[in-house]
Order: sequence, then C-alpha cells, then structure tokens
Amino acid sequence: MNNVEILERVESEVRKRLANYGAGHGFDHIERVVSSALKIQVEAGGDRFVIELSALLHDVGDAKFHQGVERSGEISRQLLSDYAADPRIIDHVVHIVDNLSFRKRHSAELLSLEGQVVQDADRLDALGAIGIIRTIEYGESVGQPFYVSGDPAAKSGLGHFHDKLFKLRELMNTDAGKRMAGERESFMRAFIHQFESETNM
Repeated sequence: MNNVEILERVESEVRKRLANYGAGHGFDHIERVVSSALKIQVEAGGDRFVIELSALLHDVGDAKFHQGVERSGEISRQLLSDYAADPRIIDHVVHIVDNLSFRKRHSAELLSLEGQVVQDADRLDALGAIGIIRTIEYGESVGQPFYVSGDPAAKSGLGHFHDKLFKLRELMNTDAGKRMAGERESFMRAFIHQFESETNM
C-alpha cells in the first residue's frame, strides 16, 4: 500500500470512528487540523506524510471518548500496522499523538518538528471564530454558561478565554503557528471586547 492509499484508508477509518462526536472533536475538527498543519508545513518544513497522518490520527482515541483513557497512540499503531506502513513511520506518528495534547504539556516528551507542526495546528483550532464556536458548543454540552452576570469568578465560557485560550499563542512552536495564532487571537479579543460592551461588563 503506497502513502496515498494509506492516507485514504486512515481518513476513512477516522471519519467513521468520529462520526458521532461533536462539540469540536468530530471529524470536522480533524479536517481543520489537517488543513492548518499542511499550511504550516509549507513554511516550517517536516515530513508531509508523517504530519498528515498524525493530524488525522491525533484524536482517534481521545480520552474523553474512552472512559478517561487516552488510546490515540494504541489505535494509531494498530491501524497503521494493518495498512503495512513503514515501522519507523508508525513509531514516529505514535510518538506524536502520544505527546501532543494540552493536558500532557507538563509531562510530554519533546516533539519532533512534525509533531510541533501538528501540535500548533491542533491548538489553532481552539482560536479564532472556530474557537469561539467551540467554546460555546462545549459549554452547551456540559451545561456551563458562557458568562454569569454579577459573578466574574464563576466557571464559564468567558473565563475559558482568559484561563486557557489567550495563552495558546505563546505556546506555539513554529513561526507560522505563532503568526496564525496571533491573527486568530486578535479576532477573539475583538469579540470579547464587543461582548463586554454590549453586556456593560
């Protein structure tokens, strides 16, 4: 099986596995991460095949959908072995998806350039217009309000911007990722400014 065929098989399998997941973690998220990763790769470099595979597989076994157990590396190894991918490629992809997430940032092993590109692309998807929508959708899915009038300390979607999202630009690895994150963060800050002015905050 050549690289194109492997990518096609992986995409089809991931699309099927994530078909019922929403709130920013369905296949729509995967498509956006792949697109951003390939744009960053043009400027930052790295093995395009490894980057695309890792972007496709990075959430295939997300802990949120597996009783709190992260299985993306395990599932990636199984699928790529089934498709007879080069063992070195498999090891590289598994290392990336095992060390990519924001949750593991303090315990993760160092990422290769390819991993850094995919990590930037994944973090970009939490920013900009998509980031705003994902924050609202996630809040709806867990019963968390976007803001609580009169209680700025209450856990809310609005608080999430300051607690996490506005910190992502500084965590980007590549120059391209930092630039793209800056553009998206500016849009989000304009949105928050407008929201606060309309709600007299």
